[in-house]
Amino acid sequence: MESLQDKAKVFRALHGEPMVVLPNAWDAGSAAVIEHAGAKAIATTSGGVSWALGRGDGQGLTRAEMTEAVRRIASAVSVPVSADVEGGYGPGPADVATTVTEIIGAGAVGVNLEDSRAGTLSLFSSAEQAARLKAAREAAVAAGLPDLWLNARTDVYLFGVGEPSGRFDDVVTRARAYAEAGVDSIFVPGLVDLAVLRELTAASPIPVAVMAWPGAPSVSEFAAAGVRRVTVGTALAQGAYAVALRAAQEMLGEGKYDELGAGVDFGTLNGLFT
Repeated sequence: MESLQDKAKVFRALHGEPMVVLPNAWDAGSAAVIEHAGAKAIATTSGGVSWALGRGDGQGLTRAEMTEAVRRIASAVSVPVSADVEGGYGPGPADVATTVTEIIGAGAVGVNLEDSRAGTLSLFSSAEQAARLKAAREAAVAAGLPDLWLNARTDVYLFGVGEPSGRFDDVVTRARAYAEAGVDSIFVPGLVDLAVLRELTAASPIPVAVMAWPGAPSVSEFAAAGVRRVTVGTALAQGAYAVALRAAQEMLGEGKYDELGAGVDFGTLNGLFT
């Protein structure tokens, strides 16, 4: 636990820098490659983990399945790992508390918890989610990891909840309620408009995190808008699967292997685990 506490302090200190860039891993191999690339910390992606386990994304995994996936990822790297635990694997605060306790036991020092209800496009109210987040913080303290970084994801923009004119105020209200519950940052996937982000980072009592994708603003542009944390969700996993798809199509169609030419050297990749 002392080592885990050290990692939690390192991860927390990273958030004191102007920007935290967290590439998203989905298994031990991807995590090792991301660390090799120079990442100071790694975030997981529930979508990528789900696909690797033969499931669709959208809170379809069990707590046990996600915990074991996070355990393998955290064991494969030396840098801090923040775990995407979707909606906490149950609607109540007690469900969330159990998830956080088990994820800490798997080696994570950060947690990403969303406010959408499993299997729906609806959200918990800010009060309901605040209670769930408070339970997460209390569980971390009880588990001996008070420095766990709690990243509260809100899907207001991602799911297009409510009238467009009211979404900004909804997110600010949630940021304030979540901050009072002990959250460290608010994650707003679906929002990459730099002008809106400037307003949000000025209004939010806690740091703002975003999800980027091809064509989104650069890390430096997000930083200039006041954003403090950038991840890419399932995008890295999608890119890896795109290579597999193209290479398989080439083999089956033209009978060639050129798509495999840019692969990571076998010795380099194998050495990450030996």
